[in-house]
Amino acid sequence: MSSQTPWSFSTALLAGGLAGTTVDLSLYPLDTLKTRLQSSSGFLASGGFSGIYRGVGSAIVGSAPGAALFFCTYEFSKSFLSARRHAKQVAEGQTGDWAAPIEHMLAASLGEVAACAVRVPTEVVKQRAQAGQYPSSLFALRAILSQHRALGISGVWMELYRGWSVTIMREVPFTVIQFPLWESMKEYRRRKSGRDAISAVESGLFGSAAGAIAAGITTPLDVLKTRMMLAKEKTAMVPLLRQILKDSGPRAFFAGIGPRVLWISAGGAIFLGSYQWAYNSLSGEGKL
Repeated sequence: MSSQTPWSFSTALLAGGLAGTTVDLSLYPLDTLKTRLQSSSGFLASGGFSGIYRGVGSAIVGSAPGAALFFCTYEFSKSFLSARRHAKQVAEGQTGDWAAPIEHMLAASLGEVAACAVRVPTEVVKQRAQAGQYPSSLFALRAILSQHRALGISGVWMELYRGWSVTIMREVPFTVIQFPLWESMKEYRRRKSGRDAISAVESGLFGSAAGAIAAGITTPLDVLKTRMMLAKEKTAMVPLLRQILKDSGPRAFFAGIGPRVLWISAGGAIFLGSYQWAYNSLSGEGKL
């Protein structure tokens, strides 16, 4: 799947949905442990090692549409930007693909913004169940929706999208690191092997490495997002940041870094490997 390969909406939609569901369900226990390590209540008070699949219902509902939205937006944006660049190069007689990583960054950023329309409410519901605030994601969702009399429809909407800004702040830098690395590794492999197609195993290995690097760098933003979503009352980002520093010090911003790096490294392999497998299968583009 090179940057010059015509993309297909249905292929990106189905491959993305399959990839999102596969990675979220297979690695859900690690995600739960990470959330509990980052909770202000503490790991044991949030449930420890018990009920590690609590809240999985929201992940099942939200993972496929969120990932599908991401890849449809990503593939469309990448194809559009690449086509414009090649047309300009032909018109002006230029050569070189130095702009490709920037295109991947922009396309991935747009993809994340689109995906967060589904991901943020899913995360809010899921993490409240994971942290032991509610026995299941259904109870967590009902508790939020039951506030409509006190908060109104707009208040409930804001509660479902609590942490939107910090989630965007976490996801965009993460994706801006991961996807250009992933695309660069694939392009390097293509040139070395002389093949246009990338196999699912190769894509998975590159996704794992790129994901681990991006996960480690963006852990502080992930901690801030988790604390904001789990707070009993809505808290602005800057005051929350100051409160974390005051109560726990800078080390708190790297809470759960081990499970996060492990989860996203394994998740990158499964997510981008299964996406490549589904994409190759659906498009008939070479090796699985």
